[in-house]
Amino acid sequence: MARNPAEGTGPMHVPFGHVVAKEKWRGSQLVQGMQGKIKIGFEDGLTPVDFYLSSRSCILYVTEADLVAGNCYRKRLVRVRNSSNLQGIVIVEKTQMSEQYFSAVQKFTVLDLGMVLLPVASQMEASCLIIQLVQEQTKEPSKNPFLSKKRAQIPELSLLRTVQQIPGVGKVKAPLLLQKFPSIQQLSNASTRELEPVVGQAVAQHVQAFFTRPSWDRKLPDLV
Repeated sequence: MARNPAEGTGPMHVPFGHVVAKEKWRGSQLVQGMQGKIKIGFEDGLTPVDFYLSSRSCILYVTEADLVAGNCYRKRLVRVRNSSNLQGIVIVEKTQMSEQYFSAVQKFTVLDLGMVLLPVASQMEASCLIIQLVQEQTKEPSKNPFLSKKRAQIPELSLLRTVQQIPGVGKVKAPLLLQKFPSIQQLSNASTRELEPVVGQAVAQHVQAFFTRPSWDRKLPDLV
């Protein structure tokens, strides 16, 4: 599988229905969960990428240990975000141990970088998610949310999962918010008065607080 080695973020040729994994994942629970369902190849030197889904779609996997260890994972995310060659999806292990760090990685990934973040509880859950994402790559270009436009778009499922992580929102109210405010940009700019008819006063205040803490960068990417 040929790849462009420039800065470690060049495109790689990945056949449909395959995933190319960094060598360190060989034998892991994550890879074991994918075996028999999709075809997996391994490559050395995929830094900063953990998995290639296609020539231009990749996954950066942030483990529980990465979160506990500090902010070193951020450099990998920034390298992919700044690459014109790749669309990066960030999968983060949200466990009992790492939950206290999740808000920070979510803010950095979604708000500061404008990247897709998908939380998982375990590597087995992550393997199911990656299988689903790989299967998306086999769709016709007109039906594939990753290829529908030149500019990287957030698949509907990914956006839904991101909004579900806002305190007080959850699985029931996230779809209601997205019906009214179909992007992170629109949701972040909504006033409490606009949010209240959709999710009630208490949750509306949670949503606005999520986007208006002084430490956050208010120049959000235009996420559609």
